[in-house]
Amino acid sequence: MRVTRPKLALTCAVAALALAGCGSGGHEGHGGHEVPPTATGSLEKLAAEVKCDPDMQTDADTIRQALCKKGGEKFVLATFSTDRGQAEWLDTAKDYGGHYLVGRKWVAVGGAETVQKLRGTLGGDLEEGTQHGGASHDGGGHGHSG
Repeated sequence: MRVTRPKLALTCAVAALALAGCGSGGHEGHGGHEVPPTATGSLEKLAAEVKCDPDMQTDADTIRQALCKKGGEKFVLATFSTDRGQAEWLDTAKDYGGHYLVGRKWVAVGGAETVQKLRGTLGGDLEEGTQHGGASHDGGGHGHSG
């Protein structure tokens, strides 16, 4: 089974918009904390390390993706069968904004504070998507003022 680029784009859009919609203040609050070595393993292993019970959303040959809840925080964990698949997914997802914690063949997507906290357990690199246009997605006015 092969996941197509349009299907990846839809998955990315849903994850980025659902989880990163309302940002929370500071972006750079790293605080000088030590970052552990980047975690590796299956989606279930990564979820166990951050103590979440994954709600599987996609279980395909090339990508496995689950919604995780930990306390009041929600985030998506995704694992990939190839580095190229991960890179393509990230390229598409970043077009929708959001905050990403990136490891080898895995990504966590959530709010800025959430991915920063996950980094303290999983290691990895923090990345941020690019938000095009305004923050509102309500379909309202399109810039015409009469």
